Amino acid sequence: MSQTLLPFVEVNTGENPQACVIWMHGLGDSGHGFAPIVPELKLPASLPVKFLFPHAPTRAVTINNNMQMPAWYDIKSLDFNSRADLTGVEESADSIKALFNAQLEAGFKPEKIILAGFSQGGVIAYHLGLRLFQRIGGIMALSTYMCEPDSLAQQASDANRSVPLFVAHGDQDPVVPPMLGQMAVDTLKQNGYQPEFHRYTMQHSVCLQELEDISAWLQQRLS
Repeated sequence: MSQTLLPFVEVNTGENPQACVIWMHGLGDSGHGFAPIVPELKLPASLPVKFLFPHAPTRAVTINNNMQMPAWYDIKSLDFNSRADLTGVEESADSIKALFNAQLEAGFKPEKIILAGFSQGGVIAYHLGLRLFQRIGGIMALSTYMCEPDSLAQQASDANRSVPLFVAHGDQDPVVPPMLGQMAVDTLKQNGYQPEFHRYTMQHSVCLQELEDISAWLQQRLS
């Protein structure tokens, strides 16, 4: 392979999985952050799934006084229109695409692969998943927003025009305001997508009801 793969945490829910979920963490976290969620999803034994939780590279984050931390991209401003550094987003999307391609080479069908992400990770899931030329199983965007929404109309892949989208956001999120999650959903609808939007009484986190809804959605998508 021409590109070195990102390191990741792997959790399998059973032997010989035929489906795969690539799940990106948020700013300052690592692949270890969401790995413990897998048992909480209570997926049936009849649906063995391979979960990959890649680690974002360490980089300086401008709004955090240039502190070095795991980040999928720099955040140079809290301004809604320029919050995500496009160069970093595209670099990370390429890294996740390499991981996605490695799963194809391992024998997974693209329609059995889900791209998922929380916060910064969700930005990458949106950016890559909507532009991939292979039809994938779905995109899961949790407590997140969209980078360069105005570019979607021109850059969207026809293969994923009807991709299943699970979008979730907390009504009390102080980190990624609910308005940004709603704006992403509005952009999706304006471009002909049909996102499934869930709102929860929570902050910038994941709640039990959300996990139950994610489990049901994954089973529907991957069975």
